[in-house]
Amino acid sequence: MGSEALYRLLAWMSPAYPIGAFSYSHGIETAVEEGFVKDRASLTAWLETVLCNGTGRVDGALLAAAWRAAGARDWPAFDAVAERAAAWRGTSEMALESRQQGGSFLSTTRVAWPHPDLDAAHQRLAGEIALPAAVALAAAAHAIALEMALGAYLHVFTANQISAALRAVPLGQTDGQLVLAALESAVRRTAAAALAVTDLDEVGTATPLLDWCSLRHETQYTRLFRS
Repeated sequence: MGSEALYRLLAWMSPAYPIGAFSYSHGIETAVEEGFVKDRASLTAWLETVLCNGTGRVDGALLAAAWRAAGARDWPAFDAVAERAAAWRGTSEMALESRQQGGSFLSTTRVAWPHPDLDAAHQRLAGEIALPAAVALAAAAHAIALEMALGAYLHVFTANQISAALRAVPLGQTDGQLVLAALESAVRRTAAAALAVTDLDEVGTATPLLDWCSLRHETQYTRLFRS
């Protein structure tokens, strides 16, 4: 990957990119409240399951399918993946998390790194797009390899949940990095599984406790996060 593509990918995946990722915990806040996540070991186990059997698996497959469609400039196929990505959410908060970040990502990227394909998708979809589809579109438009975009996406997805956990569990910054290091192989496995998907109808999740936590979060008494 060239230096320009790497520069853009690093910018887009940075915590400073203004998509509001810091305001979402992806169910972690309730998992902490209920005692499912209470230390470094339980956080690692929780996130490995979310990656390999839950949202990571689904979002990875969606990103790969959307990137391939955008790279081939097959816009009906891309829009179909984007529609599925918007609908493929277990709860209203999960849908908000992906839709709001995706719309913000597309809007910001259209201004900072403009490309006709981004403008056209924004018009077709009325600015409503899930995050994995938005990242795939930008990556394909700016010639960023699928493997690199997918790995970066899953890394930042994991890192954002770790950041949320550090604010809710008595864990230090070093603990957070130890969790991120421990999940490196899980990120790689999830990316490899996503790249191997040939039919999105064959992809699913097996994380009912994650969905339960997300539903519980809607009425949780004290909340720091939007999901």
